[in-house]
Amino acid sequence: MCIVVAICNFLRILIFLCGLPIVPGATLHLMILVNNWRNLLDMFKIGRDSWIQFAQRPYRHSADCWLLPSIVHLFFFKNKIFLCSFGDILVVVGHDKQPQGIQNGYGSSCLLIFRVPDDMYYASLSRSIQVKAALVLNASRRFRYTLDLEKEKRKEEIRRKIRAQAHVIRAAFRFKEAGRGHVQSKETKVPHADAALGFGIKEDQLTALTRDHNYSALQQYGGISGVANMLKTDTEKGIGGDDADLMARRNAFGSNTYPRKKGRSFLAFVWDACKDLTLIILMVAAAVSLALGITTEGIKEGWYDGASIAFAVLLVVFVTAISDYKQSLQFQNLNEEKQNIRLEVVRGGRRIMVSIYDLVVGDDVPLKIGDQVPADGILISGHSLSIDESSMTGESKIVHKDQKSPFLMSGCKVADGYGTMLVTAVGINTEWGLLMASISEDSGEETPLQVRLNGVATFIGMVGLSVALAVLVVLLARYFTGHTYNPDGSVQYVKGKMGVGQTIRGVVRIFTVAVTIVVVAVPEGLPLAVTLTLAFSMRKMMKDKALVRRLSACETMGSATTICSDKTGTLTLNQMTVVEAYFGGKKMGSPDNAQTLSADVTSLIVEGIAQNTSGSIYEAEGGQEPEVTGSPTEKAILSWGLKLGMKFNETRSKSSILHVFPFNSEKKRGGVAVHLGGPEVHIHWKGAAEIILDSCTSWLDTDGSKHSMTPEKVAEFKKFIEDMATASLRCVAFAYRTYEMDGVPNEDQRDEWKLPEDNLIMLGIVGIKDPCRPGVQDSVRLCQAAGIKVRMVTGDNLQTARAIALECGILDDPNVSEPVIIEGKTFRALSDLEREEAAEKISVMGRSSPNDKLLLVKALRNRGHVVAVTGDGTNDAPALHEADIGLSMGIQGTEVAKESSDIIILDDNFASVVRVVRWGRSVYANIQKFIQFQLTVNVAALIINVVAAVSSGNVPLNAVQLLWVNLIMDTLGALALATEPPTNHLMERPPVGRREPLIINIMWRNLIIMALFQVSVLLTLNFKGISLLQLKNDNPAHADKVKNTFIFNTFVLCQVFNEFNSRKPDELNIFKGISGNHLFIGIIALTLILQALIVEFLGKFASTVKLSWQLWLVSIGLAFFGWPLAFVGKFIPVPKRPFGEFFACCCKGSKQASDATSDDKGNKSEHRDVV
Repeated sequence: MCIVVAICNFLRILIFLCGLPIVPGATLHLMILVNNWRNLLDMFKIGRDSWIQFAQRPYRHSADCWLLPSIVHLFFFKNKIFLCSFGDILVVVGHDKQPQGIQNGYGSSCLLIFRVPDDMYYASLSRSIQVKAALVLNASRRFRYTLDLEKEKRKEEIRRKIRAQAHVIRAAFRFKEAGRGHVQSKETKVPHADAALGFGIKEDQLTALTRDHNYSALQQYGGISGVANMLKTDTEKGIGGDDADLMARRNAFGSNTYPRKKGRSFLAFVWDACKDLTLIILMVAAAVSLALGITTEGIKEGWYDGASIAFAVLLVVFVTAISDYKQSLQFQNLNEEKQNIRLEVVRGGRRIMVSIYDLVVGDDVPLKIGDQVPADGILISGHSLSIDESSMTGESKIVHKDQKSPFLMSGCKVADGYGTMLVTAVGINTEWGLLMASISEDSGEETPLQVRLNGVATFIGMVGLSVALAVLVVLLARYFTGHTYNPDGSVQYVKGKMGVGQTIRGVVRIFTVAVTIVVVAVPEGLPLAVTLTLAFSMRKMMKDKALVRRLSACETMGSATTICSDKTGTLTLNQMTVVEAYFGGKKMGSPDNAQTLSADVTSLIVEGIAQNTSGSIYEAEGGQEPEVTGSPTEKAILSWGLKLGMKFNETRSKSSILHVFPFNSEKKRGGVAVHLGGPEVHIHWKGAAEIILDSCTSWLDTDGSKHSMTPEKVAEFKKFIEDMATASLRCVAFAYRTYEMDGVPNEDQRDEWKLPEDNLIMLGIVGIKDPCRPGVQDSVRLCQAAGIKVRMVTGDNLQTARAIALECGILDDPNVSEPVIIEGKTFRALSDLEREEAAEKISVMGRSSPNDKLLLVKALRNRGHVVAVTGDGTNDAPALHEADIGLSMGIQGTEVAKESSDIIILDDNFASVVRVVRWGRSVYANIQKFIQFQLTVNVAALIINVVAAVSSGNVPLNAVQLLWVNLIMDTLGALALATEPPTNHLMERPPVGRREPLIINIMWRNLIIMALFQVSVLLTLNFKGISLLQLKNDNPAHADKVKNTFIFNTFVLCQVFNEFNSRKPDELNIFKGISGNHLFIGIIALTLILQALIVEFLGKFASTVKLSWQLWLVSIGLAFFGWPLAFVGKFIPVPKRPFGEFFACCCKGSKQASDATSDDKGNKSEHRDVV
């Protein structure tokens, strides 16, 4: 007991120190339930910054509130509710009285009474949870190059904790009522009509209703219709939707947004840039140089050297920060665009598309397979509606929703069926909104190319560091041994005659040069170039109707070797119309002429169209054209039904739907059971013509008489289906059968009822035309020229698929056979090895299911292909995720498909897919241009300074000048070269190989030529510059400054001219397309202007002197010579085998050759490897 008291007293002190003062005020009770006393020590690690802020909503006490996860949570609420879970420890703070309903089954317990002020508000948002949740929203797909399994496991663990967090939030709110010392009455008071700004229910009551899933309260409010009446919503026609109505609803119940964490500020990027170790060292060196300079030379002259270095470092820092900040803003805008989901709502009886942010309480929202539930709400009506709630509950089990379980949570996905929901809570009032408000989205995704470039930069940096250390040692040795001379020939250091300040200043100068060599050698601009080109490409791709969701997809798309494309909406216009019909056993002269059909047959057809659909028709008053909504196929059939004389709403009101089997892409059919009154039930089926035909045992004539389905009639139907398919028509059949009401299961068991699919009566078949998109042939031809094979994967039958493929240019020969054109079930039946062999040859796959598409993707990837896949359905998600690049459709695509994809094609157009390929190749090409440019500068600067330092003890390029060169080749160079738009030349190359080196042989050739040219010219100037520039008669110190300024100026101009060469590494015309790249021209102009300012006007800052116009012309002439040299160099052939592979093979061959002298078997191995 003494131990308990001691711990309690210690806890009181701890809470006091954490910021919870124990002063007179409201009484709180702290109940600590402990299962393992050692776990109590965990409590001592938690302070005020760990508290989490949440909105205050009333919640009823619930028995399941004890089901808490074994992770640390700490909450403090405005109304004095406090909850903490430490694995085996549970802490609860009640209000005034001890919380009721607490079972003392957790072991020992103790009670502490504190007094806190009434105005004690909840504390700040938890930083720790934000950090933990940082990767959840934008969890990266696995990388093909650098898959970190441990990192993926950690991400999955974070997801699990975030889902558990939602449970704890709910449990915490439910403790409120227990903390008040009483449990609310089971009876819920129905609010007055003036409860909330003219609505019949208050915001908190409505929110609690859904968040608590309180079915009894729903009944007290009068059920779904009662709540709808309180919200002034018509369950059929929705809300009015005028501006005043929408504003009133937002004022009363809030908007569908939640507080977002602000992006990083500009100062944060400045701070990141300041963390660079080499820049820190340079700043220290600048400070020492400044102090020594002022001490030895006075403040008037002594501040220049140190201040110049400091200013140059600050310039690098701010330019880098500005660039990073700008890219961060771009990525934030793209993230907001990704979250701006477009969805369908019913307002004024019409289905319209709105942004998810425009959703309001009271809206009627239609839901279908693959949709995301956009807000919390109640199911109005639905058929076979199943919801995947794993994003909120962590449970993988699909939950069925009906009138007995009507509550829907935002953020969940529709797994099956369809229905309509009434929105009851939006934004921060939803559990999803609470969760999203407490976590932040990760924008720190590293692409595979960035990972590779980081490795390259690290390697080059190590080389640069080694060289810098060698230069430092050599310069220090020469300095202290008296072998370093001033321009006038005097020795810089004479032992015993130099003051300490002068000696230290000389050492600092040498140290600064060495550090600056490291700054120049480390190509930190490589990852920056990737970020710049990705940001630039993503922004431009948005204009080309492609929204990038994963950064890695931009570069991976450049390596795509095959595209598996859907037909409908991607290769075709998705503008479907019924152009042929076969009813009553014969082809109708006009598909919309119902005069040849009896009234009974027409009635059955119209009934099947109106009831067996997820679309709708809005019949406007005043004789206006009806508005048809739904999928393109549904719209075509509904429009055709209107031409047959169908009255949509009237037809639907004549019968009631008993059960629905939603259209399934696996079975390719959908059905509905309708009750006509009395004992009669009609079961209508609609789907792929040949599949429906197989289930039919009879057919209906034009006069309504029923005939048996003879083999001859089956052959006649199949012939008609084949003729329509050959004409590129999609064939959809209608059939029905009668059923007895006595055989229909009761309502509780009806969800498990499988609609009868046998003994169907064929009503007829329609042919739906969906024309090819204009320009799709050119796009396919462009892909083929680029080495990319386009494969069409469609659910239509083989004949339709063949006809469309011929129209699109995917097939050249109409007489091709398997496996070039293959049916999904045939491909599915092959063994793994046979599938891989067949996949190489497949151009068209018909009657395919989403699983067939997945098998095709796996087979192609196993054969080494980089696969891009388009998809729009929920069942396409596995294939989209398995592919190297998943492309979902922005118009017809479901939210599940979009979340599984890397890129969203906003206009569903295949031409946009091809433009994405162009941008993907552009990303890779731009990075290679920048690598060639930067490595040329690196090599030239290193060699020049190292040779000069070793030979003379001085370097021609000082710290400030090298920092300026570093700025040119990093930030400005990246801006100039990484933002080149794609050209048609990119689509004339083969795809970039998976394992193709970043630095290809052409780049090595260009790099070596330009580096040798620059090194030769500048070293010649360094050693013979005074005589060549006719400066022998000048003052030695001035002549040396002129020579060094001339070297610096020539070196910078060489880089400016080399930027033009780097634009077109493998093309002779380096000016092609330059007029369209205004950014490149602007950066070149800015560089030249700043260079002139540095040389002519900032002499003390950069240790330069003014150059005569003759020397300027000579500098320009020497730099200009790089153009013709690069032009001639491009005629030098390069081997196809990468240099890196060649060197590796040579090293391996040399080792094997040495082993061969002692082992004859090794000689065979060597020969085999060389071959």
